[in-house]
Amino acid sequence: MKTARIKTLGIIGVGLIGGSFALNLKHYGLVDCVLGAGRDTSSIVKALELGIIDRIASIDEIAQKADVIVVATPVNAFAKVLQQLMPKLSKQAIVSDVGSTKANVIQAAREVMGNRIGQFVPAHPIAGSHASGPTAAFLELFQEKNVIITPLVENKPEDVALMTALWQACGAHVQLLAEAKDHDDIFAGVSHFPHFLAACYMSFMESDPVRRQALKMGGTGFRDFTRIAAGSPEMWRDIFLSNREAMLHQMDEFEKELVHFKHMLELADGEQIYDWLAKAAEARRTWKTVQS
Repeated sequence: MKTARIKTLGIIGVGLIGGSFALNLKHYGLVDCVLGAGRDTSSIVKALELGIIDRIASIDEIAQKADVIVVATPVNAFAKVLQQLMPKLSKQAIVSDVGSTKANVIQAAREVMGNRIGQFVPAHPIAGSHASGPTAAFLELFQEKNVIITPLVENKPEDVALMTALWQACGAHVQLLAEAKDHDDIFAGVSHFPHFLAACYMSFMESDPVRRQALKMGGTGFRDFTRIAAGSPEMWRDIFLSNREAMLHQMDEFEKELVHFKHMLELADGEQIYDWLAKAAEARRTWKTVQS
């Protein structure tokens, strides 16, 4: 098993997730040098100024020198970045990602990496914020959060163990999930669809002058429910499209719930509405108990 310490870390896309991962490894002395690359010059310069990375590097240099390379770009950009990495990629390097969907990312990696697919260890940290970019990165982002690793049959056990140990060093709870489709189905329900609901509600409120006025009167409940709608449109567009099948299934099922509640309301069935609300409230209280 490899020790949970590396000489060089490469981050491609030094934003909230990639930047926070780098900050943790530096803070805990688990890396000697962090190389950063990105498409936005001002962002990568800011990451250097903030001390998140030690040096701005080309993708070729990262491919040649990094022991671990984390591609922290939007999902839709992953394949292109991997294509740029492959010509110079060290045979000893581990490549990982932080994408919110896994089946399409793994398929892209197989197409690009071919018989070197064993160097790719897919990962998904369940942590985020409405803020983005290197200024959003912070040390505590992954504390007590889950990170899902979906190892491939071609992965070396020691490479999976190293990535597990690095995420654990960030304060995360690491879970291994064998099937990428299971991952995507699960997170369509607990991550992607909730974001859709928040964004859908904000779009609905913005579409009418009276409702726009009402937005000025919202309180803490409104704030808490809609917080995630402020996330990166680019990132969430890519997530929705890459997990389209599972999202459409969630929408079909949720439509049944809307029809069910509308029917109860039309009948003014107070007892059924109470039972429905009580069941939902208990489910939420139980979830919180499990998480604490």
